[in-house]
Amino acid sequence: MKLSDLQSSSGEWLGGTGPEADIVISSRIRLARNLGGQPFLSSADEQQFGQLERLIREGMENAAMPGGMSYFAMQTMPMLDRQFLVERHLISREHAYGKGPRGVGLAVDETVSIMVNEEDHLRIQGLCSGLQLREAWSRVDAVDTGLDNCLKYAFSPEFGYLTVCPTNTGTGLRASVMLHLPALVMTRQIDKVFQAVSKIGLIVRGLYGEGTQASGDFYQISNQSTLGKSEIAIIENIEVVIPKIIEYEKTVRNNLMHQKHEVMEDKVWRAYAMLKYARVITSEETMDLLSAVRMGVSLGIIQDIKMSTINELFLFTQPAHLQKQKEAQLDEFERDMVRASYIRKKLQQGE
Repeated sequence: MKLSDLQSSSGEWLGGTGPEADIVISSRIRLARNLGGQPFLSSADEQQFGQLERLIREGMENAAMPGGMSYFAMQTMPMLDRQFLVERHLISREHAYGKGPRGVGLAVDETVSIMVNEEDHLRIQGLCSGLQLREAWSRVDAVDTGLDNCLKYAFSPEFGYLTVCPTNTGTGLRASVMLHLPALVMTRQIDKVFQAVSKIGLIVRGLYGEGTQASGDFYQISNQSTLGKSEIAIIENIEVVIPKIIEYEKTVRNNLMHQKHEVMEDKVWRAYAMLKYARVITSEETMDLLSAVRMGVSLGIIQDIKMSTINELFLFTQPAHLQKQKEAQLDEFERDMVRASYIRKKLQQGE
């Protein structure tokens, strides 16, 4: 597999086929792992980085990996390709801009990715469409078991899996769900969600995870700690909360449609018209307008556009994706023109 092979698809997780996919974009499970008898990356030199990268790459070749998984060395990868993978949620920003030998393993359907030498030696990620934390966990658990048999993780009977950051020690598991919550944002009730989830050990992050801001009314909700809890207990805690947030968002949407029907229709159709006819459009404006249109599709205001088409537009209008499509480096204004042209064509095709 080549990275260029990913350009023609958006990955299984954006298909809009999973449970509650009108509100839940994706479910993700990520495991942090380190190798026993090896230094943490926080204290490793470049030579040790290289040794670890080679050792893990060989372990991945010997372990039972998902079909079609390919490995890419990050240090030889152009920055545009790294940003491309960040936009697809396959690697973190830290991994994209880090230094020293490191890499990433990718399943052809993008449901599994393995970051090598990010903050920890290994970051194993499973990504599914809609509300499917158990399915994501099943995929990651199988990969994790195969790698452990070949590489032998750093593990303490008292503390669990040992990690660079103490908040990851224990199971090393981060479970997160990406939600589209435009109605709660419109009615300024989103802060109630933040306050409620923080009281039960969960945290809200932006579109690209830790340290990022919300964009397009997308929010990631995940656990804060992993120590002293089993993997299933962490997942169950989130599974209890997410349906309540989904129901809250649906209730507010329905109330808005009942009480302010004309206002809702106007908001959705204005956003759709701007996307369909704009000649220059920024990334930030695109996210906000697509958010309104996506809500409109979910509510049946717009019936001729598929949800998967809107999901793909969120992805393929990002800066690196636009430049990969054009096979050229584009400045900001050029990207804004190319983005507008791409959106017009996709919306015309979707009708």
